[in-house]
Amino acid sequence: MNMVQTSTSVLPFLGPDVATTYDAAQVVILPIPYEATTTYHRGCENGTDSILEASQQVEYYDEELDAETCQDIGIYTYESIADTRNGSSVSSEAMLKVTPDTVSKLIADGKFVIGLGGEHSITTGIVEAYRDFFTDEPFTVIQIDAHGDFRFSYEGSIHNHACVMRRIVDMGLPTLQIGIQAICKEEADLIKEKNLAVFRAREIATQPDWMDKAIASIPTQRVFLTIDLDGIAPTLIPAVGTPEPGGLNWYSLLTFLRRVFDGYEVIGCDVMELALIVDSVVSQFTAAKLVYKLIGYKALQTG
Repeated sequence: MNMVQTSTSVLPFLGPDVATTYDAAQVVILPIPYEATTTYHRGCENGTDSILEASQQVEYYDEELDAETCQDIGIYTYESIADTRNGSSVSSEAMLKVTPDTVSKLIADGKFVIGLGGEHSITTGIVEAYRDFFTDEPFTVIQIDAHGDFRFSYEGSIHNHACVMRRIVDMGLPTLQIGIQAICKEEADLIKEKNLAVFRAREIATQPDWMDKAIASIPTQRVFLTIDLDGIAPTLIPAVGTPEPGGLNWYSLLTFLRRVFDGYEVIGCDVMELALIVDSVVSQFTAAKLVYKLIGYKALQTG
């Protein structure tokens, strides 16, 4: 029998000294240590805890923003959901029930949610919650990723991590892909058929105006950001499940993200697919700092 395991003891993002109560928090970090369909390097179910642990080493002061962001916006770390660690079994159906149910509660309570995975299939449940909440107008899902994730199914499952963006397209939501390096023929055909907005890593490397074009192509005022860490250069984050050479560099990534936050209403985010490498903390620290940058940019939006 598949059970959704819930952990009540999580390390607060940045540490207990800056953790706030749930009621006082504007930002909620939601750990989702779920892994079921990994196809290469396993371990992303442990990525959530490693990011939370590494966040204890992140400086509170953000030199770009000239602020201690955590003093300006309350941050609460929620209990883990859909936990497959320690051999626990959670079906995709169970994960895709508890995830939107939990995110819907957080949205209704006025929280800005940052999901921490776990494998990328989790994003389907997070986005579903936002789609059901924001019924007045659509939002664009901006995906930073090395892979298209547009397969209809993979290895016998429509909820494989390689299918997450296909599920989002099926929801009728517009998408924008940034940093794509690898797609299959099925995905290439779908991109052409639906005229999907894709900015490939090789184009980003050679076209100085790619960012202007990408920003201009966002068709809605609201956006949701999903970040698969393999879309970032492996020199920065080598610990991912399906690595590709190339990827976004740190400052291009931050410049793009800040421009999105400056110009659009970012309604939520997730950061997915950190798979640990033994005896290295580079990836999890970089991921933790990225999460803190997302919080900082959101703090600018909220004033």
